[in-house]
Amino acid sequence: MPALSLLAILLGLLATPATAHGISEVDAGSLWSSDPWLLAPLYVVGISFYIGTQRLWRHAGGGRGVRFRQVGAFWTGWLIVALALTSPLHWLGERLFTAHMIEHELLMVVGAPLMAYARINGPMMWSLPASLRPAAGRLLNWSIVARPWAVISHPISATTLHALALWAWHAPPLYALALENTAIHRLQHISFFATALLFWWVLFHGRGVGRSLRLRDGIAIGCLFVTVLHSGVLGALLTLSTRVWIPGQGALAGEFDLSPLEDQQLAGILMWVPMGILYTGAALFFAYRWLITVPARSQKPAVHHAG
Repeated sequence: MPALSLLAILLGLLATPATAHGISEVDAGSLWSSDPWLLAPLYVVGISFYIGTQRLWRHAGGGRGVRFRQVGAFWTGWLIVALALTSPLHWLGERLFTAHMIEHELLMVVGAPLMAYARINGPMMWSLPASLRPAAGRLLNWSIVARPWAVISHPISATTLHALALWAWHAPPLYALALENTAIHRLQHISFFATALLFWWVLFHGRGVGRSLRLRDGIAIGCLFVTVLHSGVLGALLTLSTRVWIPGQGALAGEFDLSPLEDQQLAGILMWVPMGILYTGAALFFAYRWLITVPARSQKPAVHHAG
């Protein structure tokens, strides 16, 4: 029942702007964002994935090279990210802490894992002209690219970067600066999504193949456990705080019969509970896969003794 009550509150927050007296005066069309700095990369990735997938399937057959469920996951995640960045939720998120938290959770724990699961690097490579693919492959193997990638794609590094982005951008001075400066706000969104995409990519496709696959799932469980803990602590701090961290973030809180502090507390609950549930659900998925994966063992041949 608490989960249903929370869902009702969220639906009410998203529906109320149509009737709230202060927001009803705003042109509905102006609530949609069209920031080219955010949309251009999104469209480039989407178009490249589509072209690469079509080329792969023409070459290897439908569902080969990139599976149908990966394509479905990519486009679902892509649509969620696009809506989070362009829909009225984005506009409202600049004026209501709760909406901002919903937007960031859609980016980090819904859109990012879906797109990471799709493993877009293959289709992205195939989107290039055939003459350029060998050069692109060599470029990715250059030490100046491969070594930094080896560092940041380590599970500890990816988990740490994801945590740093979450905590740093919720520091009141930096958060307030993001609300005042458009370029910093773009950087906030990009860093949230990029570190989340790296984090989930490492969990799904990071180091560990063959007999190490079970080890990779075990590491993923540990990374998610750490992430649940630190994000839960941050959510609890926001929820239990008796002062407003970022005064300008709750500009429209009164339109929803909330005080700025109540708006912040509701945002903290969203980070503490639903976000924690999603991370925990992912950890249970990896735990299930870890349990059902039988580790490869060398078996000695049976010795038969003559009677």
